[in-house]
Parts: sequence; C-alpha cells; structure tokens
Amino acid sequence: MDYDDMLDRAASETADVTGTDERLSVPDPEVRQEGSVTVVENFQTLCNRLDREPDHLLQYLQREVGTSGHIDESGRARITGAFDADRIGGAVEAYIEGFVRCSECGLPDTRLETEGDVTVLRCEACGARSATPSED
Repeated sequence: MDYDDMLDRAASETADVTGTDERLSVPDPEVRQEGSVTVVENFQTLCNRLDREPDHLLQYLQREVGTSGHIDESGRARITGAFDADRIGGAVEAYIEGFVRCSECGLPDTRLETEGDVTVLRCEACGARSATPSED
C-alpha cells in the first residue's frame, strides 16, 4: 500500500469534524446578593451544561475572583463577597476556554483526564490532547 492509499484510508476512517460549538448552550449565571455572599442560583445547571464536576468549576471560580465559597444543599454556589453577574459570567467564559472547548477544533466534546500530576483536556471529536491552565 502506497502513501496515498494509506492517507485515503486514514481520512475515510477519521470522524468528520465539521460541527460547531453552537450546541454548547450555557445560560448566563443567575446571580443574587445575600448579605456578604454572592449566590449563583443556576450553578448546577451550568455544571450540567458544561459536563464538568461542580467542585472543579467552583474551585476555578474561587481562584478567579480571589475568595472562598461552597456548594449548598440545593446545588447553588455560595461565594464570599459581592460579585456581579458580569464578573461571574466572565469567569465562566474563561473556564469554558480553558477547560471545555478544544484548542484545536473549538468543539466542546472534551473530557478532563489526569496524567500523573497534570490535567489534560482530551477532545473526543478530533482526538487532540492539550494541557489545561495551571491549577496552582
């Protein structure tokens, strides 16, 4: 089998990556203030749409806004301090870029995998593997 035949065979066995990320429909964070705490009412919905663990997203939000927080029994994120919806929404968008969307094809069909001490983003659409932002 010559090179062109192998290339044709590989192309025919590879999944087409022609989709868009439009199917990643993430609602805007519903944020309200409760004393000195910011409550993200639809936090569980955000996690479900992103297909990520709530603890991972919460840890990222805490680092981005520089404070502590927790998930209450209703699945809402309770973040210490006063933050508006734009600030929380910006942090969620940054999370999507670093931990959800593939850096190669731009699709959201990804999984987080741990290799040793490193978290890697593996794309199920194109097969790409990329390092995630530092989680220090």
